Order: sequence, then structure tokens, then C-alpha cells
Amino acid sequence: MQEVIFQITPQVKKLVEVCERCDKVESDLYKEYDVKRGLRDINGKGVVAGLTNISEVHAKDIVKGEEVPCEGKLYYRGYDIRNLTQGFLSEGRFGFEEIAYLLLVGELPNEEELKEFKAELGKRRTLPQNFFRDVIMKAPSKDMMISLSKSILTLYSYDSDAENTSLSNVMRQCLNLISQFPMLAVYSYHAYNQSIGNSLFIHPPKEELSTAENILMMLRPNKKYTKFEAAVLDLALVLHMEHGGGNNSSFTTRVVSSSGTDTYSVMAAALGSLKGPRHGGANIKVMQMFEDLKAKVYNWEDQDEVANYLRKVLRKEEFDQSGLIYGIGHAVYSISDPRAEIFKIFVEELAKNKGQEAEFNLYTTVEKLAPKLIAEERRIYKGVNTNVDFYSGFVYHLLGLPLELYTPIFAIARIVGWSAHRLEEIVSAEKIIRPAYQSIATQREYSPLDKRQ
Repeated sequence: MQEVIFQITPQVKKLVEVCERCDKVESDLYKEYDVKRGLRDINGKGVVAGLTNISEVHAKDIVKGEEVPCEGKLYYRGYDIRNLTQGFLSEGRFGFEEIAYLLLVGELPNEEELKEFKAELGKRRTLPQNFFRDVIMKAPSKDMMISLSKSILTLYSYDSDAENTSLSNVMRQCLNLISQFPMLAVYSYHAYNQSIGNSLFIHPPKEELSTAENILMMLRPNKKYTKFEAAVLDLALVLHMEHGGGNNSSFTTRVVSSSGTDTYSVMAAALGSLKGPRHGGANIKVMQMFEDLKAKVYNWEDQDEVANYLRKVLRKEEFDQSGLIYGIGHAVYSISDPRAEIFKIFVEELAKNKGQEAEFNLYTTVEKLAPKLIAEERRIYKGVNTNVDFYSGFVYHLLGLPLELYTPIFAIARIVGWSAHRLEEIVSAEKIIRPAYQSIATQREYSPLDKRQ
């Protein structure tokens, strides 16, 4: 059998040259045709593409008929995320399962309903026989999001009713995937780790443990973790679970669901969206940026030295030459991201427990300096603030999670939001989502092959 060609040949380079010339759309044309680039206006406000009961992101108030930026708020099914997290934290409970119930069905569970729901998820923490050997261990990838997508699409083959899009069947599939995602992510990491010469160990999940506890237990060779570690990871999962419906992966979920396709195809598409560094991969970029900063800034306590590095980042002279300070700024929030503010309290305590106060202080220094430097270096139309990705990677680092699992952890949380949006799309929508694109191509006359230059 002939091998697949992976090299970039001269012919490929020639094709790219033609592609770049023909596909370039000048930015001023978006203004001329009044097209919202990225489906957002100049202030970052998203174009309304649908209606939802699931969640709401609030970043502006109406004052005397005008929009005024305000402290960011996030609501799950009408409940303020601050109140939800304070509720289960103050009572010493893990929140993932409780908030998953809320997002999926629209109401908070009572004690009996929560007990039944936890049991339902617990008994679904299983994979088809030999799935690990036949699927996960075969051709392991260094990118766990690719491994996750492969596993999700393969699960279609094991589902005897995979194409059934009735509400009850989709709910069944979603509950299965919510329960299976932690196993698929952690086991994929172990398979990759083994493929590069490290020891392989597989711990089966336990029905009685929470999702966060199972992740830590399955990941660590000795299966040990503290209650506080699990509580912080549980909080991270809740904060990443859903975000307004307009985010890229949730919108992908709605678009693909509207075509009438199966649940596995929908979730694989959402995973593909989340994988991107502009979406779920942002926390990895934050960690990599800080590693670069720590290597090049001698005195972490010298704000001028830190500021000089950040200016170079903005001027595309340092790190990845993107000009971005990762973890700073958000498409909607302009004053504060409530998820980051909730998270930061526990990040500080976890850093102290792990003896990483100096590193935490470096994060707070960057958090303080970055918005001012961005305002100096950029022409911006809205405020910038720390977003949840700024601290989430640091938390995962403190918990000993490998970098390869940072975005899959996001997916383990966001599968709940995707499931909620898929269910809502099935219940409420009646049309395929099909936005319009304005063509700017010049119409041309066809010329025979032998007449072309």
C-alpha cells in the first residue's frame, strides 16, 4: 500500500500562493457591507442568532437608553453563578452533578432527585467491552482532544440506536457521554504516556465518587487526593460547564444539531471547536506564556521588568509573536469575568497549600499590569479584564494535571452545556441554522483550458 504524503511539496506551496491571493477579504469591506466580522460588532457584542433558556452572560446595563459596561454576571437557568457555587461550597458538597442536573432539565434537584441523578451517572461510568484495548490504545495521539473525538465517533458504532434523535434517546446518549468523558480523557492520556515509554496503569472509576474525585483518582498512580483538591477541580468544572450559548463550541452544537444529525457527530464537532487555541486551548497558551516569562524575567517581583516583557509580547517580540497576552480580555466581559473572580479565591489557597505563593504573586502582577499595557499599546473599544482561562491552567498545574489534559478537562465540563443546548435545539428549533454570506467575487467569463495563462 502506498504511504500517505505528509510533506509540503512545491506543488502545495504553489496552491497556497493562489489560495492566498484569491481568498483574501480586505477588512474594510466588512464595514462597507455592514457585515459583523466574527458575528460581533466593533464593541464585541455578538449578533443575536437564537433564543435560549439555558444561560446568560451579562456584561452591560442600560442606563438612560445607552449600554454601560458593568461587573460581569453569569446565570445558569436564571441562577447567578455566584449563588450557585456559594450554595454547594458552603454546605460542603461537590457541585458538578447538581449543576449538571440544573442545566440539563432546567430546575435544581431536591435531595432525592440529586441522589438518583448521581446514581444514574455513576452506573453509566463504563465503556464497551475491550474499548480501551481496541480503540484507545490503537494509534494514541499526543493531542488528547483528537483522541477524545476518535473515541466519541467510535462509540456511535457501539450504540444500536445511534441515529434516533428522540428526546429520550438523546438524553440517554448525553448522560452516557457526560459519565464517559472523564474516562475517555484520562485513559487516552495514559495510552499516550505508555506509547512514549512510561508505565501504564488503569484505574476503573467508582460509582460513589464525584466526577472530580474520579478524575484525580483515575489519573494518579496511587489514586490519592485530598478533599480540597477535588473541591477545587469540581469548582473548575462547574465554572466551565456553560457560557451563554454564543460561545464557539456551543454554537457549533446548535448548528450541527439543527441539521438533524446524531449525538456523536454533534459532540465530535463541538470538540473540534473547543480544541482551538482561541477557545478551549487558551489556558494552555497562558501556561506556556508564563513559562516563557519565568525563563526571561529575572526578578518576578520587579513590576517594571514584568511590564517590559509584556510590552514585548504585545509588540510581537516575545513568546509566540501573536501579540496576545493570553488570559486577558474576553469577547463579552469588559470589566470583570465572574468565573475568574470566584476561582481566584481558591487558587490563592491552593497555591499556599502547594508552596507556590511566589508563582501566584506573579500571576496577580500580570493581572494588574496587562490591562493597562494593552490600553497603551492597542486601540481598544472595550475594557479588558482577566478571564477564567488566566487562572485555570495554573490550577491544573497545581493539581498535577499534565498539560495534555488541560483542554480535555474543559471538555469534561462543557459536555454538559453542549448536551443542554442539543436538547433545547431538539425541543424548540424547527429549522436548520443557515446564515448568509455576502459574495464579493467578481463574475468572470469562462475560458477554455488551452486559452488560460
